[in-house]
Amino acid sequence: MEKVKFTRSHDDTIAHIVLDDGQGNVLDNIMMLEILDRLQVIAQDPKIKLITFQGAGAHFSFGASVEEHTKEFAEAMLRTFHKIFMDLLQLRIPTLALVSGQCLGGGMELALICSVILADKSARFGQPEIRLGVFPPPASILLPERIGLARAEELLLTGRSIDADEAQRIGLVHAVYDDKHKLEAAAEDWILKHVVPKSASSLRFASHAARIKLNHLMNNFLPQLERLYVTQLMETRDANEGITAFLEKRKPQWANA
Repeated sequence: MEKVKFTRSHDDTIAHIVLDDGQGNVLDNIMMLEILDRLQVIAQDPKIKLITFQGAGAHFSFGASVEEHTKEFAEAMLRTFHKIFMDLLQLRIPTLALVSGQCLGGGMELALICSVILADKSARFGQPEIRLGVFPPPASILLPERIGLARAEELLLTGRSIDADEAQRIGLVHAVYDDKHKLEAAAEDWILKHVVPKSASSLRFASHAARIKLNHLMNNFLPQLERLYVTQLMETRDANEGITAFLEKRKPQWANA
């Protein structure tokens, strides 16, 4: 079963990627590889003006697969996951996230890389990795850029979730709508007004220019954070304990080392 639905609209100028695993839209290796495959298809089409990301059902995404965060799989998982971010930046195509329900961990990071985030009132955003004894490499770069260092640090260090209204108040989300139907209708209006009338080529130049600093940060610091995660964090007892405790549905017993 495919875990990613891919369609086009507006004379094939808008590409839609829908996360759909029938449950919480967990970003496991299969889903991540399918996203990368769709991005390769998009890369071959100069007409594409916008890529949208959405979760099927009630939730955007519960995040990356915790099973694939274990020491055995972490390096491969991060390599695949981070390639999604680098490929999106290299495409230079504007992106739009439509968020309903839970948007956590890797799911929130996927939303964070998008140019614009729209949400409905059911949306909940959070980077809960610290509760598992780990940290989120892409969010550690992307979140401060979007909402400022002080607010980003508080979310990254506490792991707390915020609702859509708070997300809009701190600049994480651009607009909030009453429900998913109104969110989708508003997104359609936004696309028709702000994207469809414009040149695909010019939009790519504008996106690249707007993200010139972000591109530099991601290219220089994401590999560093990936190495920090794999070669140092995953060598600690607590990082492994946190992941194991989550999988075993118990409270972690920290050794502080």
